[in-house]
Amino acid sequence: QVQLVESGGELVQAGGSLRLSCAVSRRTFSDFAMGWFRQAPGKEREFVAAIGWRDINTYYSDSVKGRFTISRDNAKNTVYLQMNSLKPEDTAVYYCAAHYSTIVVPRTDNNYEYWGQGTQVTVSS
Repeated sequence: QVQLVESGGELVQAGGSLRLSCAVSRRTFSDFAMGWFRQAPGKEREFVAAIGWRDINTYYSDSVKGRFTISRDNAKNTVYLQMNSLKPEDTAVYYCAAHYSTIVVPRTDNNYEYWGQGTQVTVSS
C-alpha cells in the first residue's frame, strides 16, 4: 500500500508564495511518477503539475506555468510544489498523486492510482 500525506497549505495573500510537500510511504518512491492536482469549490479537479522519476521530465498546466515549480527528492520520498506569485484563483484543495511508472507521466487524474487527502490553499486578494 502507498500512502501520501500532503502538507504546507495555508492562507496567504495574493502575490505571496507557498511550498507544498507530499511525503510518500514507499521505499520504491523513485518508481513512481508524481502529480499535483487541485479542486476549487464547485469545480472539477484539475491538473497542476507532474514529474517523472527524475527531475528531467516536468509538466505544468498553462494556468500555473512560470509561477509553480514541481520537484522531488527521491532520498526523502517527497515531492514538492513551489508556488509563487499566487493569485486568488489558485485557491483550492491541492492533492498529490502517484502513478506507478518510470516512463509515463500522466496529466489526467484517472491515470493515478494513489492519492493523498489534500491540503487547503487559500489566497486572499
